[in-house]
Amino acid sequence: MAHAQLKLVPQPSPESISDEEIKTIAARDKDRAFDLLVRKYRDRIYYHALYITKDSQEAFDVAQDVFVRGYHEARLFDDGFRMKAWLFRVCTNRCYNIVRDKHRRGGILDRLGKADEALRVHHKAIDSVIAQELSAEMMGAMEQLSEEHRTILILRYYDDLSYQEIADTLEVKLGTVMSRLSRAKVKLAEFLNREDHTE
Repeated sequence: MAHAQLKLVPQPSPESISDEEIKTIAARDKDRAFDLLVRKYRDRIYYHALYITKDSQEAFDVAQDVFVRGYHEARLFDDGFRMKAWLFRVCTNRCYNIVRDKHRRGGILDRLGKADEALRVHHKAIDSVIAQELSAEMMGAMEQLSEEHRTILILRYYDDLSYQEIADTLEVKLGTVMSRLSRAKVKLAEFLNREDHTE
């Protein structure tokens, strides 16, 4: 008698599941839906935080904080609630608070006990890759931009958010996104040209 074989049905990856599908799952299993949400967005939120803070440990902490807040956000799986925009908005605000605090105090105390040594090594490797991918010239020009202009360029070209998603994230009108992005690109070009002529 032949042994019956279990047919494994491949599960879709979290990245391929839409936010609306996650909300549908949440109606019957909130914990599973939240797990899918975390797996779908954790890398993007981490890298968004890393780009702003330029500190892998800070980025790791911010990403954790974002999802902790998400877990306690009562509206998270409500119809019409834009989860993705909310996650990026919370992340952006938290990162800039950290950056401003860092500048005010001239450095932040090391957070102890948040990650083991292997994780720290992993973060340093990621920092190295990010640093190699971003030219010093571009980074220098980005640093000269206002926080408003820098944020919108990061959301559009680094995080690859659509204009509507940026509008939802920043809680502004679509037209505001377009005009702000246009001004940010002009300013960035000005700074890059200025650096070219000073060499």
